[in-house]
Amino acid sequence: MPVKNRFAELQDEITAWRRDIHENPEILFETHRTSALVAEKLQEFGCDEVATGIGRTGVVGVIKGKADTSGKVIGLRADMDALPIHEQTGLDYASKTPGAMHACGHDGHTAMLLGAAKYLSETRNFDGTVVVIFQPAEEGGGGAKVMCDDGLMDRWGVQEVYGLHNWPGQPLGTFAIRPGAFFAATDQFDITFEGRGGHAAKPHETVDTTVLAAQAVLALQTIASRNADPVHQIVVSVTSFETSSKAFNVIPQKVQIKGTVRTMSKEMRDLAETRINEVCNGIAATFGGTADVTYHRGYPVMANHDEQTEFAAKVAASVSGSCEDAPLVMGGEDFAFMLEERPGAYILMGNGDTAMVHHPEYNFNDDAIPAGCSWWAEIAEQRMPAA
Repeated sequence: MPVKNRFAELQDEITAWRRDIHENPEILFETHRTSALVAEKLQEFGCDEVATGIGRTGVVGVIKGKADTSGKVIGLRADMDALPIHEQTGLDYASKTPGAMHACGHDGHTAMLLGAAKYLSETRNFDGTVVVIFQPAEEGGGGAKVMCDDGLMDRWGVQEVYGLHNWPGQPLGTFAIRPGAFFAATDQFDITFEGRGGHAAKPHETVDTTVLAAQAVLALQTIASRNADPVHQIVVSVTSFETSSKAFNVIPQKVQIKGTVRTMSKEMRDLAETRINEVCNGIAATFGGTADVTYHRGYPVMANHDEQTEFAAKVAASVSGSCEDAPLVMGGEDFAFMLEERPGAYILMGNGDTAMVHHPEYNFNDDAIPAGCSWWAEIAEQRMPAA
């Protein structure tokens, strides 16, 4: 396939971009260096328009095809931000920023989309317009929503949007996708229990918030096991438990617990929020204390659109020979916000036998670059074929 051959030729150059980004990770919306690099490359490639500052630090490039009789506008999105993790890979190009690391492969996503943009700017072998979208703050900042709120889709008339994520453990350069709900909604809860503190030798004079909160931690697990329909996906995890006193002989006045809820439907999301409030307030009242429950709705369910998923899978098969059915993923992905604005699809690309994402020894596999670049380029060429 000509596209794959061209990306084989470009692989060393794209790898150099990727490793430079890896060495200089930036978190959330602070992608100033990365955004500047992306904008510089897009201008160098000869994009018809390069816009910066979209969604604070996002970058958008516009590439027009040889013709525009179709009137189609396709968006291709990559994320740019890193994670607050201290890298432990020992690589020559390891992070130079303590406490920041590209542990999710966004450096690879950005470099591959840059590679696709270079190719599409050279060839323009399509009928329509490609909008390449480089997004900050996927890792918890909701950068996709901020870009959409900044007018991304309407300003450039994007009609469909496509995204890609590398996936460790999946064979290198292969693809997997599923229609409908794919990545989970990611919500958070923060609960403060208050009782009556006192001396540990006189528990009868207190309202023991440690016992109260411990009961709540266990009871919250019944939301999944006894309230939710067993065929639906829901995870309730308490991940932090902190008392207001650290002394061995003091029963604390307050205990704070925090956690996350992962669901695949609005019904389960509503159920979790309702039951967390009921369970915690009920247990607190039983023990004579109070509960202050804060429930924050984060990323929504990321749901692929049927037609675009079928098309994305067909393109993947043309690149790698096949496209497998992907499993449900209980992690979150803020590309969900873009898929709420426009039809589109999100696909997984195999990263081979590497550490899992969000691990301090993870590294993007540069041998995956030709496959990822080819998929993005073929999305444009096959969705908007030149006459």
